Amino acid sequence: MPSPLDDPFADSSPRWMEGRVALVTGGGQRDAQPGVGYAICRVLAEHGASVAVLDRDLAAARRTVEDITARGGEAVGVPADVTDDEDCRRAAAKAAADFGRLDTLVNNVAVGDRAGLFDVTPERWDELVEINLKSAWLMTRNAVPLLPAGGAIVNISSAGVRARGPGMVYCVAKAGVENLTEGAAHSLGPQGIRVNCVQVGAIWSAFAAREMPEEVREPRRLGTALKTEGTPWDIAYAALFLASDRARWVSGHILSVDGGPPHRSGAPSAGASK
Repeated sequence: MPSPLDDPFADSSPRWMEGRVALVTGGGQRDAQPGVGYAICRVLAEHGASVAVLDRDLAAARRTVEDITARGGEAVGVPADVTDDEDCRRAAAKAAADFGRLDTLVNNVAVGDRAGLFDVTPERWDELVEINLKSAWLMTRNAVPLLPAGGAIVNISSAGVRARGPGMVYCVAKAGVENLTEGAAHSLGPQGIRVNCVQVGAIWSAFAAREMPEEVREPRRLGTALKTEGTPWDIAYAALFLASDRARWVSGHILSVDGGPPHRSGAPSAGASK
């Protein structure tokens, strides 16, 4: 029986990222279920990218690096706190120094909970906005000076942004990520840098497995038009497309990967990185 950590589409298509260098935030892996960042790192590496795996948990980053190198890929771990501007600058510089260039940034780090908009303290509001939104801005502003024309930025958002139901700070911050995506696409377009976003639906991931009971899997599956359960690998392949030259004329786009509407869950559907 295949492991959840096995990429079901490995070796099924040409290498779309050959010669590219990608920096993926929140790329560490620490659970039996794959996280979105882990899957993105693996898929980019399998398509030829050299991958800088950024995570504040160095042991988790090393696990992803080991999984990539064991399969013949190239990766390094980059310990950093993406809420700290200087850490972000150092992380981008390290990725470029280790591999000689930086072509792609994936802003995947996120954290969420099920607390309502007015059930959090001001301190928790600031924490959620900082991790889910400000971190993407910080990493982008520090990576842009290193990205060449033809470079790409892929942000990770959540279908919770458009869910009906009680609001959550997580979703407010992710809506900000989508607005950041559209604004950055216009701002960076003259430099030849594309900026897009993957909107994550109700996948079953390491984050979902930690935060939700097993019995919610079936209702979440039935809540999709396709009546199938999504995985981090579905998100990773969407990110691969947007990061690659196959999407050379796509910028400012929010790509929803959710099994098809309707999506009615009010919970953070799976957009967190782990």
